[in-house]
Amino acid sequence: MAIASVMFPGQPGAVADVEPYAELVKRGGAARLWLGQSLRAEAQQVVAYLAGGGRQVPTGTSVTLMPLRHPLQAALEARSMALMTGHPVVAGFGASAPEFVSVLNGAPYERPAAMAREYLSTVRALLDGQGLRGFRLPPLRHPRVELGAGVLRPGMARVAGECADVAITWMTPPSYVRDVLLPALREGAGDVRATPRVATVVHVAPARQGRDAARLAELAAGHHLRAAHYTDMLRRAGLEPSPRAMVDSGLFVTGSAQQIAERLRDYFLAGVDEIILNTSGVFLAEGRAAAISDAEEILTALEDHND
Repeated sequence: MAIASVMFPGQPGAVADVEPYAELVKRGGAARLWLGQSLRAEAQQVVAYLAGGGRQVPTGTSVTLMPLRHPLQAALEARSMALMTGHPVVAGFGASAPEFVSVLNGAPYERPAAMAREYLSTVRALLDGQGLRGFRLPPLRHPRVELGAGVLRPGMARVAGECADVAITWMTPPSYVRDVLLPALREGAGDVRATPRVATVVHVAPARQGRDAARLAELAAGHHLRAAHYTDMLRRAGLEPSPRAMVDSGLFVTGSAQQIAERLRDYFLAGVDEIILNTSGVFLAEGRAAAISDAEEILTALEDHND
């Protein structure tokens, strides 16, 4: 079943920043609240604070960076989130950029996909009560933890097919998901397990007087457009890695809320199971109130479009 979720479009500096997004999910306006890796307030701790304040909602991380956490800590935090929220959690992990891995480890991963396979398999084993060199987490009843993998290219998609429940993609055009990533996911899953569902983060911003869509796209995705793994993915998809190309191609989705809802339908038709609305361009240009208002307007249009 295709669903629409919302992402907190930044790194939270205060819990009050995230509360309106949690309230939106709690009201049923979005299926899940997603948070990215934060080097300000830690996402898992923000979720715990929200849950303690009565905002217990389905959550996902897109994505927690693998070099920052031992797999044991990752499994412990993921099931803690599920316990505290009372809802299933998508614990998403990504290998990170080689430059950042080098900062932490002294050198990049030689084979990021192989490392991700080992990492994800270890987290899954720990969540399932299996041992890590003789150590097991104490038994704990909690809602299901779905294991997510950040996926941009076929190699990582095959790994996700082998050992993840959810393939989490960013800035991936619908045709690229359909023609490149889904076949690789199916190849990785083979006949052994179900193909992971696909959750895609999509940059969106309703067109309004005075707004420059290319500027919003630069604010939202400029750092990704300068990262080698993203630029390679976009070129494989036939797109130039630039804010203007994102807007012109529809990868940065703009227009009226109704037009955005219609264009987002292409993702569902391509095989995406969950769209994650990201209004980070508006958030950075105009602030929290404008970003949450835009997200809610688009979610309403999506609901009307599906009726």
